[in-house]
Amino acid sequence: MIGLPMMRATVVRKPARRKLRTLLIGPLALSTLLAAPAATHAQVEFKAEGTDRIAIQINGQPFSDFYIGPAYPKPFLAPLRSANGLIVTRRFPMETVEGESRDHPHHRGLWIGYGNVNGVNFWENEVDTPNTDAETPKQQGRIVLREMGEMKGGDKSGRLTAVFEWRPPPGASPDRAVLLEERRVMTFYADPDLRTIDVDATFTAKTAVQFADTKEGFFAIRISDSLAGKNGGIMTNSEDAQTEKQVWGKRADWVDYDGVEEGQKIGIVVFDFPANYAHPPRWHTRDYGLFAVNPFGAKDFEPRSGARGGYSLTAGKSMRFRYRVIVHPGDTPKKKIADWYSDYARKAR
Repeated sequence: MIGLPMMRATVVRKPARRKLRTLLIGPLALSTLLAAPAATHAQVEFKAEGTDRIAIQINGQPFSDFYIGPAYPKPFLAPLRSANGLIVTRRFPMETVEGESRDHPHHRGLWIGYGNVNGVNFWENEVDTPNTDAETPKQQGRIVLREMGEMKGGDKSGRLTAVFEWRPPPGASPDRAVLLEERRVMTFYADPDLRTIDVDATFTAKTAVQFADTKEGFFAIRISDSLAGKNGGIMTNSEDAQTEKQVWGKRADWVDYDGVEEGQKIGIVVFDFPANYAHPPRWHTRDYGLFAVNPFGAKDFEPRSGARGGYSLTAGKSMRFRYRVIVHPGDTPKKKIADWYSDYARKAR
């Protein structure tokens, strides 16, 4: 582990420092980026933990870690915490907690992935996890960090920028070493009562890319067992529908999941930005704890309607997706959440 100072904010004053916008990942890259002059009273802070993880603190308390190293088949944030420190995502497989569920080891905190891109599985893609879904490919791809860009803390918010490559397994496509380039910007906000993340991801096809029609994707969270529907948690969407039967596969602007964690009411809501493809999207939300937005899947969600999904992206073309995640007190009225969504839809850029 590299002992690096806590970053308060990246303050660039010398012209030479302005070049440190995008750096190749590695000990020197993170060390250089995080050793920039620090401002005082920052509320969102980042700290490199070795070369494969970035710790995120909000208001002086741990919020999450961003896992980006080669040991992981895709990047992810885990765990997510509430403003009062409650962990709202499942800890497995990063940690072993007695009594916690151990299904779906590819569900890790908050992540982006998809079950079939050009016949490659970027969803169930842990090499030590056999693919049990007959409809998704056996070929397992990897989402690999290419460059770590801006890491900027601040009083009201902090931002991480990274570029990832969606790569097929060796030998699967010898002339297509990279299928997609993903530029991801994550903004974390300081608030005394909420924990808010904006995720802005732009995907550029390096070759002709086909997102197949599958339920397995896309922007996802695995919530803690305590919040899951099977243990009393309640999912509610923007159309005021509740329970998995009424929410799973249905189109909605947002979905909120409420429950009780360590005796306290807590909730987590995901917003889909109106400019996203296929908005409002279908939701892959399950009583066991999967909480996902899927803009491409259709047939699995509506098998009797004849609906068909999928999407083709021409080489060189790009798609942009934006989402907001808010961890909030569980007694927040749904009218308040709807107001938050209206504000997000109107002001987010």
